[in-house]
Amino acid sequence: MSDADVTATKREHQIGQGIAWLARWSWRWILIAAATWILFWVVSRAWPIVLPVVLALILSTVLAPPANLLRSRLRFPAAIAALISLLGAVLLLVVVLWALAPSVVNQAGDIAGDASEGLGKIETWLVEGPLEVSHDQIQTAIDAAQDRLASSASTIASGVFTGVSAVTSVIITAALVLVLTFFFVKDGDRFLPWLSRVTGDEAGGHVVEVMRRSYQALGNFIRTQAIVSAVDAVLIGIGLVIVGVPLAIPLAILTFLGGFIPIVGAFVVGALAVLIALVSNGLTGAIIVLAIIVGVQQLEGNLLSPWLQGKSMNLHAAIVLLSVTIGGSLFGIVGAFLAVPVAAVAATILRYIAEVMEAQPEEDVEVPDPPDPNHT
Repeated sequence: MSDADVTATKREHQIGQGIAWLARWSWRWILIAAATWILFWVVSRAWPIVLPVVLALILSTVLAPPANLLRSRLRFPAAIAALISLLGAVLLLVVVLWALAPSVVNQAGDIAGDASEGLGKIETWLVEGPLEVSHDQIQTAIDAAQDRLASSASTIASGVFTGVSAVTSVIITAALVLVLTFFFVKDGDRFLPWLSRVTGDEAGGHVVEVMRRSYQALGNFIRTQAIVSAVDAVLIGIGLVIVGVPLAIPLAILTFLGGFIPIVGAFVVGALAVLIALVSNGLTGAIIVLAIIVGVQQLEGNLLSPWLQGKSMNLHAAIVLLSVTIGGSLFGIVGAFLAVPVAAVAATILRYIAEVMEAQPEEDVEVPDPPDPNHT
């Protein structure tokens, strides 16, 4: 066999190895994609059960510290401490809603009306201003947006509690969340030892540590997000009052609630505030309000959130945006709310896996020598 034939045979062998490697990894990625699809399908089918459990876990991360304080300092039984923490949180929520709900409800129509009027002013400026956009073009865009909104209105309306019909009503779901939260706060410290016994000595330590870090990351994120949202609401509310924008208190409340849906919530509430300022305070007031909102968001994104959350909880903006988009498209508003906590927990798990891999001693792997380019 000539040297040319030997070279051709080697190339055929290398190409065959490359194709075989690509086929093996393609099948693996196909299986991973299929498993991911099945997981999302199972979660969507079990959403009436998954949703109360997830919400109860989130609430338990907030209520567990005061319950533990009552148990350790005042020697309360676990059930009494959990019940006091839960009832205290419900009472606080009722008091806040009782104090603020009338203002928000009574002025909700004004917010919608002013926002609509602000959009009308923007439309007039686009038609008569320097851009010279035709009325037909604007009307076409508005009609398309309205059609899109109308076609997805049922999805948006049902997105808050997707699958609640299987649980009968929102009230039953809320009651289930409260009951699960009580048991999670009361018996949560028993879960990890039980899980360690079930999973065995070898895997138990890893599973327990992952669960502990994930629960801690979830609690840190929820508490931090509440603080960040409150700071945003206070600063933006003060700015709206100084500028003289009406409906400042309802807008501040909406800012606090919108802060739990990162990026999207701040954008929507900020747009409402600018539109209302455009109607009540003119173009100058709207620009000032826009500057205030952008300034507060920059303060939050570049200083407040990194300082409170720390590097371990810092998720890239692209990951946050993709998480909110995927969660919202799959599970509605609740999915958008839960997307970032889920991403934070996933990041915590990946970091732990990386730590374990780095701690493992590297195995001696025989790496073949690269081919000699001068050899034919």
